[in-house]
Amino acid sequence: MKQLRTLAIAFVLAVGAVSFAGAQSKVAHINVQQLVEDMPEMKAARAELEKLEKQYSADLQSSGQELQNKIKLYESEAAGKSEDENRKRAEEVQGMQSNIMQARQTAEQELQKKQMELIQPILEKAQKAIQKVGRAQGFQYVLDSSPNSGILLADGKDLLADVKKELGF
Repeated sequence: MKQLRTLAIAFVLAVGAVSFAGAQSKVAHINVQQLVEDMPEMKAARAELEKLEKQYSADLQSSGQELQNKIKLYESEAAGKSEDENRKRAEEVQGMQSNIMQARQTAEQELQKKQMELIQPILEKAQKAIQKVGRAQGFQYVLDSSPNSGILLADGKDLLADVKKELGF
């Protein structure tokens, strides 16, 4: 009787161990940040953003220089002008300063908008490739192992090389 009971317990433990092993999920990881940075599309997007940023910067610098020249001119002519005219000139300078600040804010907003327009399709393309490779290799979960992503240990299968191959680079 004791042997039958021991055999039954061993059988239950064996079935439990097999079902536990079968229930474990396959997990892989990928450094999404590195993948996106290495994508040729990202390099082109970065170059386009830098070009746009330089253009905005040059425009703002030109406006700032124009403002400085006007301030110097008005300061040098202030003694020979009436109080009313000097007040109007001061208001003009303040208006120009306000316009430059508004232009700076608009430029920053436009750069952020353009960045999202350029990067969103790249992120979607990377996401689709990660899902395709992960599914093709039978993984149930693919974790992002980018720095500060919350993954403390990433010793499992790294899909970075396979996803790059899928994307053609």
